[in-house]
Amino acid sequence: MIRIAVIGLGKMGLSHLAIANGLSGFDVTAIVDSARLVGPALSKITGIRHIGHTRGVLETNELDAVIVATPTVSHEAIVRDAISRGLHVFCEKPLTLDAEVSGELAALAEQRGLVTQVGYHNRFVATFGELKRLLDAGALGKVSHAAGEAYGPVVTRPAKATWRGKAELGGGALMDYAAHPINLLNWYFGAPTTCDSAVLSSIYSKAVEDEVYALLRFGSVSAQLSVNWSDPSQRKMSSQIKIWGDLGTIYADRQELRVFFKGGDHVPEGYNEGWNVRYTTDLTPPVEFYIRGEEYSAQLEAFRNRIADRSAIAMNGFADAAMTDATIHLIRAAAEAKPLAVQSASAIKGRRGFLSRVLVRS
Repeated sequence: MIRIAVIGLGKMGLSHLAIANGLSGFDVTAIVDSARLVGPALSKITGIRHIGHTRGVLETNELDAVIVATPTVSHEAIVRDAISRGLHVFCEKPLTLDAEVSGELAALAEQRGLVTQVGYHNRFVATFGELKRLLDAGALGKVSHAAGEAYGPVVTRPAKATWRGKAELGGGALMDYAAHPINLLNWYFGAPTTCDSAVLSSIYSKAVEDEVYALLRFGSVSAQLSVNWSDPSQRKMSSQIKIWGDLGTIYADRQELRVFFKGGDHVPEGYNEGWNVRYTTDLTPPVEFYIRGEEYSAQLEAFRNRIADRSAIAMNGFADAAMTDATIHLIRAAAEAKPLAVQSASAIKGRRGFLSRVLVRS
């Protein structure tokens, strides 16, 4: 059994707790939250020991791993302490507020032989996974352009700022919302070579951006990022990826994958010339414990499986998340640059993509 503690009992912490407590192979030995109400109440209901501060649980010798679901500003200290104690770490996204720090944590964890993962759940959505498989197989031929989008009704009126409205805590549409399509673009194409332009603008928020628009380049592939978390036309967050190649086109979201193949010998098995539609319900493998969406259970299953068997596929470890953090910084730098200034990233270097430098200003 993998002895694990859940640190942070907000929305995502409660979700991770419920799933981890229902999965075989995990033994949730402690929950950690500084609030005087939530932790003790959950402890009484579940019988899981509540500890009021992070150091208290990390100082015990009763853990193999931790799930970190605290505000982003606190991730670095908690993760660094956990790594120093030889604990495997699942951390909510984004990894940290500083891409260089994220790369450093990735390197430290690898040196210790630890399993790491960051909670970009879209990598476990079957339609986005099938898109990745088709790309890797060369089914689209030479790719020329991609688009990553995310829209939702997070901030739809002026209001007193929570952590989402405070950049120093990890708030803002770029860090919190745009990270999801950025992470998918990184998964498909790696690290961006440049950000040609970027616009960060506010609609209702006073101190952070509500909209993010950027033009990125991944070598020969251009990409457009379009994000708005102040869109009242959306019932909940909606993410889409679109990719154009000389042999076909793909549109993917949470519900379905639409693929157009021009025809010929390159059409992969299971697909036909012209339009094809695959639904996530048909593509998604079953999970052991379902509570809110297969992808949330699947990501913790992957974390568990990797700890138990290092030959299991590593999904979105700290090095991958550091690449996403570097892309976020690249976009912000481009948005803050003087007109015609070019911002470029030489951030991801080395065998595992660790960051040596995050941004290079021309």
